Amino acid sequence: MMLNNFETDSIFTPEQVLENRGRVAIFIDGSNLFYAALQLGIEIDYTKLLYRLTGGSRLLRSFFYTGVDRTNEKQQGFLLWMRRNGYRVIAKDLVQLPDGSKKANLDVEIAVDMMALVDSYDTAVLVSGDGDLAYAVNSVSYRGVRVEVVSLRSMTSDSLINVSDRYIDLEAIKEDIQKTPRQSYPYRPLSGIGFLEDPRTSDGHLEIQE
Repeated sequence: MMLNNFETDSIFTPEQVLENRGRVAIFIDGSNLFYAALQLGIEIDYTKLLYRLTGGSRLLRSFFYTGVDRTNEKQQGFLLWMRRNGYRVIAKDLVQLPDGSKKANLDVEIAVDMMALVDSYDTAVLVSGDGDLAYAVNSVSYRGVRVEVVSLRSMTSDSLINVSDRYIDLEAIKEDIQKTPRQSYPYRPLSGIGFLEDPRTSDGHLEIQE
């Protein structure tokens, strides 16, 4: 029977959690994370995020999935920073919808990568609340993989939580992953969102304008 931790305090000690995690693979739904950060009123420090999600375990790879406009040089600069700072970026061209908005759905890419690498990692950390990924999570679980879902509770499908081994609310770890006031990203890495025009800083942290 799978165990879901809805509380901020785990029944495991930190040492037990790390010992049981083995090799870790991280799968980040960039769009979902961005909107969660907006809801929390924070700006993500992607270096801190990677450190927090890895948690001292052996990292196999960290994937970042995002929709892109390949003509947007500022966005390309952000993605270049991500690639050079520990992330494997999986980009998909934005598609314009009838209402004029743009979107790129990367659920299939996330699911395929989780399954393709299932024999190479022991713990999957999925940063998304999308219930469409529940089937993939359940499938890798049956292959013996431990799955941790990290997302904002108000944006997370119950079906996804129910098939995970551990659920972590972004609200509970926001202090660990938010940038400091002096840090800023000039880009928004998500689908359907305009990109900021501020000059790029050297540390590559996202600045959200409301």
